[in-house]
Amino acid sequence: MATPVKRAALDEILVRRGLISQDQAEDFRGQANGADRSFRALLVEQGLVPEEVLAEIVAEQYGLRYDPLKDFRVDLEFFKTIPVELMHRHFFVPLEENDGVLTIAVTDPQDLRTLDELELLIGREFRLVVSTRSAILESLNQSEGNSQVITRIQEEFRPVLIREDAQGDEVLSIEKIAKDQSPVVKLVDTMILSALQKRASDIHIEASERSVEIKYRIDGILYTAMEPLDIKFHAPLISRLKVMSELDIAERRIPQDGRFKLRLDQKKVDFRVSVLPSAFGESVVIRILEKEDIASGVRQLRLDRLGFNTEDLRRFRRAITEPYGMVLVTGPTGSGKTTTLYGAINEINNQEDKIITIEDPVEYQLKGIVQIPVNEKKGLTFARGLRSILRHDPDKIMVGEIRDAETAQIAIQSALTGHLVFSTVHANNAFDVIGRFVNMGIEPYNFVASLNCILAQRLVRAICPACKISFTVDRAQCEESGLDYDQVKHLPFYQGKGCPECNGLGYRGRRAITEFLALTDRIKEMILDRKPASELRKEAIAGGMTSLREAGVEKVLRGETTLKEVNRVTFSHGGAA
Repeated sequence: MATPVKRAALDEILVRRGLISQDQAEDFRGQANGADRSFRALLVEQGLVPEEVLAEIVAEQYGLRYDPLKDFRVDLEFFKTIPVELMHRHFFVPLEENDGVLTIAVTDPQDLRTLDELELLIGREFRLVVSTRSAILESLNQSEGNSQVITRIQEEFRPVLIREDAQGDEVLSIEKIAKDQSPVVKLVDTMILSALQKRASDIHIEASERSVEIKYRIDGILYTAMEPLDIKFHAPLISRLKVMSELDIAERRIPQDGRFKLRLDQKKVDFRVSVLPSAFGESVVIRILEKEDIASGVRQLRLDRLGFNTEDLRRFRRAITEPYGMVLVTGPTGSGKTTTLYGAINEINNQEDKIITIEDPVEYQLKGIVQIPVNEKKGLTFARGLRSILRHDPDKIMVGEIRDAETAQIAIQSALTGHLVFSTVHANNAFDVIGRFVNMGIEPYNFVASLNCILAQRLVRAICPACKISFTVDRAQCEESGLDYDQVKHLPFYQGKGCPECNGLGYRGRRAITEFLALTDRIKEMILDRKPASELRKEAIAGGMTSLREAGVEKVLRGETTLKEVNRVTFSHGGAA
């Protein structure tokens, strides 16, 4: 391997560019004991020099090319000759090969011992390119090689019962899984890593008479994750998960809940585990909470990123900036209600108002906001917590969910006495919310006087942009979806054909469709007169309301989702959802 010629010391280049001072350079050099690698790590940790800038300077220092590896995927041919575990262990990716010389992207061109060892193992001469550690990891995680390793490990899972291994390394990686000797530990780690790479929100383990099914929930839909396992493996698999979650291995007759954490690529991921007895053995659901990703996502969360149509977004923003009143978001479980409330609170959080929330549970923390978790075992219900909040001088309050008449009464009273209250209610659409409150025994006058708006919403999967293709809709599809074929037959419709980016599903991510009911004077009068929901709907639509169904079809015609998705979450006739 041709050793790159060193041009200038790293600290000299940094000082010359004004990125650090001479004093800082000397200080960090001292802390790093003169080693370039430690010096670079300290600069990145302290946030003095961005990782990308440092990689560019290292490339300049050694007379090499810098490559940010933007949207780079490793050629599948390389995985046939270079183990992906080796790429993870030494942080490199192969870029191209010409005349027996392999070009690889590395983070540290100075690490000659590792590079010489790699040349011997791979049997080719190297040409070096510099990139960042995170860019190399991203390329590897997005490449098909990881899937090949996972498939290989699954194939290696032999039908033998094993003694449970209670010891488990906290760090999870492809390399660690490949080295692990315990088949059950290896299978559990592989199952979790594969779920993370496929962006799954939950892992389901279900026992039947003769087999164990493992499924992932991705963008709200369950998919089979791998071939069914023999029922013999059910007990050791559940035991391993119980050990990780610090649950009682001997107890198999009552439900148990636990949690565990794993570290993956320098970030920690939380897992909530629920074990439930079933006819053929215990069923397990593992909820995945990537807290760092969620926290950064929540900090950047704004309502315009959720997929609302322009008019609903404008109206909802106006409602959440009112000085007092109640803002209700409704929809079934998993329809994104909490995300919408967090987006609304983010937008109105100006540090001038006291904002307090009561939630069940507090999924992730918001800066500058007091968040209270419900604890029913200790007697802290939504109603009791809400009463205490009102003595805490709040300006704005978020109640995770209104489930009963007592909570509803206090929330309404709070809205009437000068507080802005956000909450969710389980109902099929905006008009059913009114019926829910009336059934709770709430006087329509109080309810109507306190209410600013009702927003109903659903989540539809978005077409994967990497494999999006157009097609011509047929008459049968239109009739099934309640569309006029003659009106839409000339319009382009889109779908995803499936690719590595979306794990072959054709969908990637989800977007909200919404139905915004503004409480106009006419609508308020009709509610007080106890008019039926059908008349309220007619009046609201005449006033410009877009129904959930119409919002979904709009997204289909804009090429954002499919008719199948809209049909899955809304009714095609009658407009009930």
